[in-house]
Amino acid sequence: MSSTSVLKPAAAASLALWHEMVSLQDLGRLPTILHDGAVFRSPMAFKPYVSAAAVNLILNTVSKVFTQFEYHRTLVSEDGLNVVLEFSASVGDKSLKGIDMIRFDEEGKIVDFEVMVRPFNALQALGAEMGARLAAYLPAYKANHNQ
Repeated sequence: MSSTSVLKPAAAASLALWHEMVSLQDLGRLPTILHDGAVFRSPMAFKPYVSAAAVNLILNTVSKVFTQFEYHRTLVSEDGLNVVLEFSASVGDKSLKGIDMIRFDEEGKIVDFEVMVRPFNALQALGAEMGARLAAYLPAYKANHNQ
């Protein structure tokens, strides 16, 4: 990964749309850039959540949980299909830092979205809030295999 590599055009267009949606705080067009079999890897769960519907639900929910969300750096893989986005945000009174690791396919669809967050107390606050909002919905999307 480097900050000088360039995303492939379809991935770059999807990332631009992602940034636009985040800045507008409206993820309504997210399904247009999600692969049907998209996977979300949560910092709170060992097994990933699988399907575009799951990724859409999780990202739309977390966008409402985070406040003061801001991206700081973007790193791009040499193959032009992966980005790492460094961010900061708050959950309640806890400040956090994190990264979104996003993998696109050749058509620019998001196929894998993995999040890592620190420090632990902010991750706990995030997990509690997400759990309160999504506990009834997420078990149906858990992958049935270890990854």
